[in-house]
Amino acid sequence: MTQLYNSRKRILVTGGAGFLGSHLIDRLLDEGDEVVCVDNLFTGSKRNIDHLHGNPRFEFLRHDVCFPLYVEVDEIYNLACPASPIHYQHDPVQTTKTSVHGAINMLGLAKRLKCKILQASTSEVYGDPAVHPQIEEYWGHVNPIGPRSCYDEGKRCAETLFFDYHRQHDLKIKVMRIFNTYGPRMHPNDGRVVSNFIMQALKGEPLTIYGEGDQTRSFCYVDDLVDGMIRLMNSSDDITGPINIGNPVEFTIKELAKEILEKVKSKSSLVFVPLPLDDPKQRQPDISKAKELLNWHPKIQLNDGIKSTVSYFESFLDRAAN
Repeated sequence: MTQLYNSRKRILVTGGAGFLGSHLIDRLLDEGDEVVCVDNLFTGSKRNIDHLHGNPRFEFLRHDVCFPLYVEVDEIYNLACPASPIHYQHDPVQTTKTSVHGAINMLGLAKRLKCKILQASTSEVYGDPAVHPQIEEYWGHVNPIGPRSCYDEGKRCAETLFFDYHRQHDLKIKVMRIFNTYGPRMHPNDGRVVSNFIMQALKGEPLTIYGEGDQTRSFCYVDDLVDGMIRLMNSSDDITGPINIGNPVEFTIKELAKEILEKVKSKSSLVFVPLPLDDPKQRQPDISKAKELLNWHPKIQLNDGIKSTVSYFESFLDRAAN
């Protein structure tokens, strides 16, 4: 392993050109580590990592995790997978392959290198939950054959693989269940509610609300999320997870729409359309384990996080217009 010859860690981040991955890489580089960013750019963007190419501790590899990868690193963060319904439903078979084959390939690499590996799992493993808020011990309420199943079941299978590698090969694993995250560098057309509402409000278009807008979500700002991810990776080896990382403060979709309209100073109207199949009615993490084991809790309020995210999308639209 490289760390035997160098006190600086060399870290692999798959999906590193994506929204979460690029913020994670920024933080790791700020802490003095070397980073190998792997992405096939299906949903990731070079724009998210353009500012890093002059950094001698940063390396980009265009690669699909569905195929084996041979590199020498000290830690692996496995974030590769389309994460928004529009993207993961575009090619559902490939989405499942990315979660399952990608996990197998990265676990195999970690096994060979004898290094720690973190899986970016998701609150979608809980499906449309019958338990609220969601605790890690809850097994979920997931439709295995619906339009969202490629993502939900792919991530569930990836968790299975991680724990089987841990039990069978004594691999050092970390499994993190990510709840709704937002912030700068979100894809403008990813179909997620925060980016949808902001883009529609900035363009003066009606805000599209699915159902009555009474369904709830808990929104975690990306900086808080990355902090939780790094704390989990750096925790003692007996803390494997899964651990929920998200903001436990719950908002209805209509409340979110109102907050964004105020920040954008938009007079856009609201348009209500039918709720998609298997769309969860409630989503709120129980973060007791994160507080106890990682000394982690989110610090950035929705009001401040939305302000930063709106500023990013304003700049994005300005660049697109010029």
